[in-house]
Amino acid sequence: MVTLPLASSRAKATFTCTARRVLTVRPHDKIKAGLAARKTLDHLGVVEGGVLNIESNIPVGHGYGSSTADVVAAVRAVAAAHTARLQPSRISRLAVAAEQASDAIAFDEHAVLFAQREGVVLEDFGGSLPPLLLVGFKPTGGLPIDTLHLPPARYKSAEIQQFRVLRALIAHAVRYQDPKNLGRAATASALLNQRHLPKPHLERVIEIAEGAGACGVQVAHSGSLLGIIFDPAGTNFRQRAESVAASVQRGGFCDVEFHQINDDGARW
Repeated sequence: MVTLPLASSRAKATFTCTARRVLTVRPHDKIKAGLAARKTLDHLGVVEGGVLNIESNIPVGHGYGSSTADVVAAVRAVAAAHTARLQPSRISRLAVAAEQASDAIAFDEHAVLFAQREGVVLEDFGGSLPPLLLVGFKPTGGLPIDTLHLPPARYKSAEIQQFRVLRALIAHAVRYQDPKNLGRAATASALLNQRHLPKPHLERVIEIAEGAGACGVQVAHSGSLLGIIFDPAGTNFRQRAESVAASVQRGGFCDVEFHQINDDGARW
């Protein structure tokens, strides 16, 4: 799994040390973040507890990585409170220990292929994804999905061969900052994922993307989200992105959003 970094989606954690062993988590329903905080304290050899506060603007259960964002923020906050700086690989292992399945949020904008249930990097692509504009949306009536209720994907040998090709496309996209090859890889991966967590009307979404000259289609592999990828250096990309947004809304999708990815501060 390769994570798309969305700068507008944030989880913030603060941790205040106390002399007692009790660990208090606010809000109380941030159970995984609390478990991650406790595991981080154990890793640091700290017996005292503290107060963990989580603030997040990320919707839950649709593939935005809300749970992992909470968990990673919690791990970093606990470490910082004890003047420790953990490597992304260690943070990821603590995240998986806390929530059983995680994504690569700990690596920030650095592009990696990540095994979400093992918490290890399968391939480091050596840089960030190219600048993108993502038109994101959800199926109307799409329900939140609990990743842990999904069986682990079992891929056929032919699919595994396809993934090797997709890895090469992503590596090329990162090395040469090429949105088109990234879009090709994303679309092929979305189609492969249909056997495991099918997205309604994916073929129609691909048609809309192709008609607008987009780079490709992206899906949340353990959520309901879909997205159409544009190259922000492309001709009339704003008009084409707005046209796509209108088309998917007419097609029965909702919660349409525009996300600028690795845009170096460029304004939409």
